[in-house]
Amino acid sequence: MTDYTLARADEILTELVELVETARTVPMSSSCVVPRERTLDLLDALREVLPPEMAAARRMVADRDTLVAAAQAEATELTESARATAGELVAAATAESEALITAARTEAHQGRQAALAEQGELVSSATVHQLATAESARLRAEAERYAAQVREQADEYAVEQRGQARGYAGQMRTDARGYADRTLSELADQLRRMAATADNGRAALGPLDPAGSLDPVDPVGPVDPAGSDAPADEGTAPA
Repeated sequence: MTDYTLARADEILTELVELVETARTVPMSSSCVVPRERTLDLLDALREVLPPEMAAARRMVADRDTLVAAAQAEATELTESARATAGELVAAATAESEALITAARTEAHQGRQAALAEQGELVSSATVHQLATAESARLRAEAERYAAQVREQADEYAVEQRGQARGYAGQMRTDARGYADRTLSELADQLRRMAATADNGRAALGPLDPAGSLDPVDPVGPVDPAGSDAPADEGTAPA
């Protein structure tokens, strides 16, 4: 609430106090007669200067669960996306490793066939077979190492994505709760200031005298006994 709205609220409360203080006392009663239309106008004016943060705070409290649910849904979506990506990487790595193994077997078979074709030029068929087997084993080992490396990278990527999703969801929940707490704290401070202003207005009324009037000295003056049964002024009503 700005200084202007606080000053305006104080003016309205002061005017309401003066309106009650100067109101005509109902004979034989502790009540008084105040102008209804003027009183309603002042109350409407007071309502207009109330801080709009009150309505915003209510909406924030109502939307807090929605924000938390949205954050959780987004975190779940990110987790599922990370899992899908990791699954695709693992599938691609598996397919690539199988292709490498197949290529290695084909190459080994071709090498074995070439070795058999060149058997007469080599020292012995046993040496050719050993060389082909060793080359096939080397290629197969390289393919398996590559597949294991790809799977490990895919697992690390999935873990990282899940951690980011949890962190993002936690941050959104913390931000939503922090905003709600700050808004409610500001609203509480404004309500305390308004309550203090209202207490000052009530204190300005002064204590009740034993007869029940608002002030020992009637600001309107003594009541004419002859006019005690006269009707109230038009547009006024007992408070």
